[in-house]
Amino acid sequence: MNRIPKAINLQDMPGLKLQHTDPGVQSAIIHRLLFHLFEAPHHKEIVIVCIGTDRSTGDCLGPLVGTALSEHNSPFFHLYGTLEDPVHAMNLQDTLTMIYSKHRDPYIIGIDACLGQASSVGCIQVASGPLKPGAGVNKELPPVGDIHLTGIVNVGGFMEYFVLQNTRLSLVVRMSNIIAHSLYAALVEWHNRSTLLAVQE
Repeated sequence: MNRIPKAINLQDMPGLKLQHTDPGVQSAIIHRLLFHLFEAPHHKEIVIVCIGTDRSTGDCLGPLVGTALSEHNSPFFHLYGTLEDPVHAMNLQDTLTMIYSKHRDPYIIGIDACLGQASSVGCIQVASGPLKPGAGVNKELPPVGDIHLTGIVNVGGFMEYFVLQNTRLSLVVRMSNIIAHSLYAALVEWHNRSTLLAVQE
């Protein structure tokens, strides 16, 4: 398959937002991620940063995704943020500093939970540009990612810390499984196509 035409400006493309129960959610996420990945310069290393903590039910989406991805032990990407070794508010800046010192010009995919409107709870989003971790709980943290995936785990706007602590774990686990599976499938497909294109050139 040919490379994505450069005429497509992904910065102008609206973000993808689908309910995790949508029958086509994984296919849609994979397709959108492939658009983004093929826009990334070939020399960049793929770095995935899964943000959150296992100390909060609602905020453990990122570490759950990271743990699922770590089981693949894949050479296609570098991974930061798991249940065992989470990336959270207290170590995010240090983690980003380490990433930029260890990986030359990385292409970062940020993953985090977020709060939203009641009608959006359960939605998974894929968008270009960085995510803003901590915004839902009024924290000032550094932005993360050339692109990002987020899962809307509960309703925002009131007593955010309490809401995160009282989020259904079953919802967070289902969403994390979909994100992890879709992201890994997209990365494998991207790697296979890139290798084929390189051989053809």
